[in-house]
Amino acid sequence: MAILQCTQCLAIQEPYPPQYKCQKCQGLLQYTYDFKRLSQTKLTGAFNFWRFKRFLPEVKNVITMGEGGTPLHKANRLARRLGLSTVYLKDETRNPTNSFRDRCAALMVSNALDLRHNSVICASSGNLGASLAAYCAKSGLTCHIIVPKIVDMGKLAQMLIYDAVIEEHGEVVDDSIKRVEALQKETGWYQATAELNPLVIEAQKTIAYEVVEQYGAPNWFIVSMGSGGTIYSAWKGFKELHSLGKIDSLPRMIGVQAEGCAPIVKAYSKGEQKPLAAPKPFTHALAILVRNPLNGGWALKALKESNGVAISVTDSEIIAAEQEIARTEGIFAEPAGAAAISALQTLAQQDVIKKKDKVVCLITGSGLKATDVLQVLTKKRKTAVVGLELSTKEKILRILSQKDAYGYELWKKLGKSMTRAAVYQHLNDLLKRGMVVTYEKEEKRYFKTTKRGKRILKAIDELKTLL
Repeated sequence: MAILQCTQCLAIQEPYPPQYKCQKCQGLLQYTYDFKRLSQTKLTGAFNFWRFKRFLPEVKNVITMGEGGTPLHKANRLARRLGLSTVYLKDETRNPTNSFRDRCAALMVSNALDLRHNSVICASSGNLGASLAAYCAKSGLTCHIIVPKIVDMGKLAQMLIYDAVIEEHGEVVDDSIKRVEALQKETGWYQATAELNPLVIEAQKTIAYEVVEQYGAPNWFIVSMGSGGTIYSAWKGFKELHSLGKIDSLPRMIGVQAEGCAPIVKAYSKGEQKPLAAPKPFTHALAILVRNPLNGGWALKALKESNGVAISVTDSEIIAAEQEIARTEGIFAEPAGAAAISALQTLAQQDVIKKKDKVVCLITGSGLKATDVLQVLTKKRKTAVVGLELSTKEKILRILSQKDAYGYELWKKLGKSMTRAAVYQHLNDLLKRGMVVTYEKEEKRYFKTTKRGKRILKAIDELKTLL
């Protein structure tokens, strides 16, 4: 049985619904376990994410698309080029939507179903939004995603094709997170933002569990850092396995950030316990473009406890590493994943990583999600969506913004140009997206525009001024 506990005051909270802040001291919460009892647990079943179900918070409705069980690729050619003996790449591009976030989506959507939610909401700059959109589509849940202005087009394409409800807010994901917190309080939707749901840490720790089953404990484990949660997840996984007696030693963690956005690296170099917010962050590795990482303190803890290394690399070094790993090992990594390879190259040259050391790099997601070609395709898709879907829904919202109406009345005001069934289908879609609400009056079902619906109309008006 998992216990949700504060990492500062050690207060115990109810395990569900998942919360990320302690009600007493506002410290971050995480799930803990009775490792003495779990040490007797034997792993059974196929080699995938749910193989480790007993080491995760309890889930009844298991939603899976075949996530986890990703290859640990021995990178012989890359290792020879760097003068190292043993380099492995944990290839998370092999997940259903091509990133490590599928692990998180599987666990959170399962939990959302357990808690009888119909809608899920998250802030995301890409991978998590794509994953949640897919898993919600499979489960019949409505997925609401708040994205920043700068987002990888390939990931946005995935969100669109999986029929997520997308809203843009802010320049970077930090801004989107603030927006999503307010929306979740207003709507009661299931909170699935990575930084705001402790189940994310639990889901991602299974990467370490798999590495140990596939190879054992390496000397070094390298991972890129955005919010800081991923490196902490892996470190938590390795520590749990050590507590369970599955490994005798722990790896040293290496956290990598882009030079133009390195709040955790800068804090580590100065001996700080909290990240130093980047005033004007920029990097082409959008998955790790985070101004003020909410899990940065945890990342710094993982680096300190493991006697690890924090390093920043330039965007040009990331792009070069992306090409290198593709040419030598046949893996097309997203820039955030390639950052780990760039750090490996630098630390090998500096002799921080020795020739005999055993190294594992985490490849977080596929490079197919961040290409100019996909950007063009996504723009075409987005244009088609606006042209085909918004026209009727916009008309309905505009009518309701003037006066509440019932279905038959709306059908007449729309000019009877479509069937009444089609009108109700549009109304049901608007209900799911939180743009309208209903109420009963004189034995009729009236529809009313919400604040969200009015914001959408305002956004459409602003968009039209640009066309």
